[in-house]
Amino acid sequence: MAATSARTLKLLSIFGLGATLTAAELATRLGASVRTVRRDIDTLRDLGYEIEAVRGAGGGYRLGRATRLPPVVFDEDQAVATAVALQTVPTVLSGIRENAARALATLHQAMPARSRLHAEAFTVSSARNYWEFPAPPIDAEIVRAVGSAINRQHLVRVDYTGDGEPATLTLEPHDLVVWAARWYLVAFDPNANRWRAMRVDRFTPHMPTHTPFERRDIPHGDPVAFVMAAHDRGDAAAEWQCRGSAILALPASTVARFAPGGSTVEYDTETTCRLTLGAWSWPGLAGLLLTFDADITDLEPAELRQALRSLRTRISRGLEPVGGQRGGDGPLVSDRAAAPAS
Repeated sequence: MAATSARTLKLLSIFGLGATLTAAELATRLGASVRTVRRDIDTLRDLGYEIEAVRGAGGGYRLGRATRLPPVVFDEDQAVATAVALQTVPTVLSGIRENAARALATLHQAMPARSRLHAEAFTVSSARNYWEFPAPPIDAEIVRAVGSAINRQHLVRVDYTGDGEPATLTLEPHDLVVWAARWYLVAFDPNANRWRAMRVDRFTPHMPTHTPFERRDIPHGDPVAFVMAAHDRGDAAAEWQCRGSAILALPASTVARFAPGGSTVEYDTETTCRLTLGAWSWPGLAGLLLTFDADITDLEPAELRQALRSLRTRISRGLEPVGGQRGGDGPLVSDRAAAPAS
């Protein structure tokens, strides 16, 4: 009986992936006969799970939408993943901490001892490293309002505070993307006739519009890639001890993809952009600029220029062979525009 119950739970876990599988495919995964699989499917149906039989080419069995809510069953890996997610969600959503804590406590109580030990090994604390400057947790109600409009494929109307004056916008919402602990909406703006990546924490949603729209093809074919390449996605320069900027000889879309959290990228020309960023020290800020491996000009402020000169001196000294003779390559850093060209 124990083996039968374990097999049935594993079958339910397989159905939970959302795939449509034949009885033979299910039997292979379970290491059982096709007849046994069909008997286990009947057991799940008796427990209230709606297991649909799909006929025709590509048919098989799949988990449908049950008319009543049966017990939810996780295997060990799913339970651990859920526990980790419940711990991390308050770092990106506000107003949900207490509910997440209660759900995590319920999950821990239902876990077998071994699964609970595995889950507790993933205990998560939130901390900011020196390189990223994530946004504060966003109100869960804002995400719910925008996500609901996406799911229903309805226009969304929001007050948006971007780089300029606050504006009221009507948007075609396509996807929500979480990147570098920030929430972004990928939307088409019909009034401006362009795609936009926008910070959701700067939204104040209006009442639902209930107005449908037709989905469009997202640039790059991927909402995540679109957000990462959008230099005008609404990021703001973070308050660091040292903050400066420079013109980089790279397209804005390239720099936006790799710019540290809490930095801004401004379009300059098709092949150049201005990057504004911060760090805990002027040498640290200079080092971040050099990681882009591109010519840099128009550096501000003076402290940043001096830090680059100091780095140039140290690098040149480090390249000198024993005995003080400079190698044939000469210094790595040019004096052009009072800044190194990596």
